[in-house]
Amino acid sequence: MSVLGTTAVLLAVPVLAGCSGNPEEDVRAAAQAFLEDWAAGDTAAAADATTDPEAAGALLDQAATDLPEATLTPEVGDVAVEDGGATVDWTATWDLAAAPDWSYPATLRLREAEEGWDVVAEPTLVHPELAEGQRLLVERVLPERAAITDAAGRPLFAPTEVVNVGVDPGQVTDLPALAAALSAATGVAAEEITADVQAAPPGQFVPVIALRRPDFEAVRAQVFDLPGAVFPTETRLLAPTSRFASALLGRVGPATAEVLEETTDEDGGPRYAAGDQLGLSGLQRALQDQLTGTPGFTVTVVSTDDTTGDAGLEVDAVAPLPGEPVQTPLVPAVQNAADAAVATQPLATHLVVVRPGTGEILAVASNEAAVAANALSGQYPPGSSMKTISATALLATGTLTPQTPVACPGTFVVDGREFENQDQFDLGTVPFTQAFAKSCNTTFMQQALQLPDDALATAAAGYGVGTDWQLPVDVFGGSVPADSTGTTKAANAIGQGQVLMSPAQMALVAAGVAGGTPAVPVEVVGAEPAGPTPATPDPAVLDALRPMMREVVLSGTATALADRGEVFGKTGTAEFGTNTPPDAHGWFMGYQLRGPQGDLAFAVLVEGGQSSSLAVGVTDAFLGGLPQA
Repeated sequence: MSVLGTTAVLLAVPVLAGCSGNPEEDVRAAAQAFLEDWAAGDTAAAADATTDPEAAGALLDQAATDLPEATLTPEVGDVAVEDGGATVDWTATWDLAAAPDWSYPATLRLREAEEGWDVVAEPTLVHPELAEGQRLLVERVLPERAAITDAAGRPLFAPTEVVNVGVDPGQVTDLPALAAALSAATGVAAEEITADVQAAPPGQFVPVIALRRPDFEAVRAQVFDLPGAVFPTETRLLAPTSRFASALLGRVGPATAEVLEETTDEDGGPRYAAGDQLGLSGLQRALQDQLTGTPGFTVTVVSTDDTTGDAGLEVDAVAPLPGEPVQTPLVPAVQNAADAAVATQPLATHLVVVRPGTGEILAVASNEAAVAANALSGQYPPGSSMKTISATALLATGTLTPQTPVACPGTFVVDGREFENQDQFDLGTVPFTQAFAKSCNTTFMQQALQLPDDALATAAAGYGVGTDWQLPVDVFGGSVPADSTGTTKAANAIGQGQVLMSPAQMALVAAGVAGGTPAVPVEVVGAEPAGPTPATPDPAVLDALRPMMREVVLSGTATALADRGEVFGKTGTAEFGTNTPPDAHGWFMGYQLRGPQGDLAFAVLVEGGQSSSLAVGVTDAFLGGLPQA
């Protein structure tokens, strides 16, 4: 690569042409002209200004190889002239790619020529420690990546052996058979493997999948003897498991072009380089500079003959600056229980756990079938889990209490559109608590239509819904329109219509009910608040709402959780799409009172679960998997 891009050159005085009659000025002008050409990348012109253009050209070309992508800024200092010779002190400052600047003092020797002065062609014109047959070896040094820790301050990532399952095209004897066998063992599509191998240049390793050592050992017998399959190993910085809070934590790997483009130094240049291990997603990417630190470098003078094995002489170094650790509120025991719970479901499933009163995110889990990021940033209709917010709005009017008799017919018509309860169940007239516990759609539609148009949005805002949370990793704060009327307003009351939520935001709503104050999400301990604290719901309203949520578990739609201690919640079935009958997501949001261990609020979403029963089952598995002591 060419070493010298165009750069501004710091010159003490303008370059002088011809002979001034003042030897010092002439020497300075000759030295400046040489350095200016070198800095501008015109090594041929710079070499022509020396006593031996061929030798100088070789020296400057070697410097270009030794300092790839670097730019030189020279600054001329003192000049001394005596007996047909001269010396010029100067300072070289190299802007190294993805490393701190490197500066050193140097001296040019010049000889008087027939016309003016020539720079002496010798290795020291590049660096004062350089001698014949030597070159510079500049090596970047990255500091050890700072830790992301759990709530107790324990690092969550550790160096882990990884086996890269891949293909050496030159060893393949039967590509279709190889692709089919690798696909059967790894789950990567055979068509994808075939296409990648066919597109690869000869001799290039074609990656298929990277597996932790235990995962590779589980499939070793299926793949190890396949002609063309190869298995180079490496060490990567990995979380405890491949799914462990992956939406929040992210992962570390070789820098991608996209990541390199978004990380620049104070001068707008690259901060990191291809091959660096950087954060590729989640907190690892969002807090890149804090975690990665600042690279340093070493400069060594070594032999130009690589076969000598010359260890060289270190002539300069800048130590890398370590990054600063990041503490999360994640609790491994809670995260592990959440991971195990979502793994019981073949459908895409998410579970987010929040600490009431603080908003600290204790666990973020998604199973293999799910897009992990959707646990935090996904946008889904919440279905009847929205009734927690709708009940808040209704109770806040003061005209409705948990004991107020309300109608729960099997169907209800709004502006000519018929809505119904599941299987058109009809409870007749029952206390509001029972309508909530049994998830009566028609009750909530009838009651919500009597509210002001902005009442649902106002109640939702009291739990932080609708806030544009400012977090390292995005959390969708939900959306409840304030101006819906008619059928849309009725549908919004049961979490359909235009209402959208993320699992994380529904967990925050549950945390707000449990803790009595709105929960502002916390991803990093000690960070600035993610947003303003919403207006706290009326304590009297929450006191009325909590027994209603408890009744859901004791006698309503979530009785499968009745033996899991003091659990409060609300189920939800949310229709989506255009199929007939419509597909539906399954929800459960709620909290468990755990005494000295700390209460937990949570939300579970099973995408396409068709009813809330699957989400209740995942919740049951989660609560059952938590430490009981």
